[in-house]
Amino acid sequence: MNAQLASLTRIAAAPSRIIIGLMSGTSLDGLDIALCEFSGAGLETQVKVLHFVTMPYTEDFKEDLKSVSFKTQVSLQKVTLLNAVIGSYSAELILNALKEWGYPAASVDLIASHGQTIFHAPVSLHQQNVYPNATLQIGDGDHIAVQTGIITLSDFRQKHIAAGGEGAPLAVYGDYLLFSSPDENRILLNIGGISNFTYLPGGRNPDQVFSTDIGPGNTLMDQFVQRNYPGKYYDQDAAIAKAGKPSRALVKALADHPFFKQPFPRTTGPELFNLDYLQQAQLNSGQESLSKEDILASLNEFTAYSIVTAIQQSIHDQSFQVYLSGGGMHNPLLVQKISEGLGFPLKNTEELGIDPDAKEAVLFALLANECVAGGQTDFGRRRGVPSVTMGKISLP
Repeated sequence: MNAQLASLTRIAAAPSRIIIGLMSGTSLDGLDIALCEFSGAGLETQVKVLHFVTMPYTEDFKEDLKSVSFKTQVSLQKVTLLNAVIGSYSAELILNALKEWGYPAASVDLIASHGQTIFHAPVSLHQQNVYPNATLQIGDGDHIAVQTGIITLSDFRQKHIAAGGEGAPLAVYGDYLLFSSPDENRILLNIGGISNFTYLPGGRNPDQVFSTDIGPGNTLMDQFVQRNYPGKYYDQDAAIAKAGKPSRALVKALADHPFFKQPFPRTTGPELFNLDYLQQAQLNSGQESLSKEDILASLNEFTAYSIVTAIQQSIHDQSFQVYLSGGGMHNPLLVQKISEGLGFPLKNTEELGIDPDAKEAVLFALLANECVAGGQTDFGRRRGVPSVTMGKISLP
């Protein structure tokens, strides 16, 4: 047997595994790296986060990513080059993090790399019925495996699409295994570039689990700040939005799109929710002359409205608790508006034992754990949640 395959077999059969989870989102701010210890699999999964850090990207690298992200036309050469560059850069950041933690790379069993999403194209978005759902993440797993010496799993979303899903959201798998409760109805609300939630009714019945993208999380606000406030990448502490007043007409126009009439579950991305989308809504509502502060306040209001509305439309006659994660949880105005809209205070996943900033990286580490040591879990028969394991394996 190939020695690397024998090593993978030993890792799969071991009572516990050390797995690094990687996540780089649409905000392009840096690479989330979570060093996790897993035991068990499926509903018996136990995880301990040993270390977590977000390694910031250089400004030049951010600009490289922006140049190929969420555009229908880009340089094919640039995409090809960045596929290798992102893999190598991820390996460098992993090794730097391990050095800072004093943790030897030889003690890590697996790396789980989400990669960098540069385009997400479900049929509902591209509307070309001769083509299937599709998505593209770059950042080659072989580069990570070879340069770190650690078996790497990557490209998780393709299996989801091949099995009939749309490639997103994938959080439902980890949410169900780690956070479902025998008695409490829970909503795991993640506000990244795109917002999504998983509904976990008490009782752990997989057929009742529900997960969907909602719409914009931070992406519209971040894009607006990056274009209009040089040197800023997001509205820290909602300082700009707080200085403005939301336009009801603009919020209404932003919400008036066929996407919000699609049935759940649905997926989306910055390919739809971008500055062109904002400009069209301003034209439709006659709000072209708003101040920058008022526009950002309106985007904040719209984001909160879309989240509250999606939850209320999806979950009927049930009491539930919301647990937050993702960068949007650090936007106090957004969190306040969601809380006011739902009528109760929000919690975050720290109360469930996982740092909310680390949650997405941890969930991809969990997908790697399921791929090598699990695969027996029934995730129910809800549309968009095929019962599959995910991840392509790259050997060092």
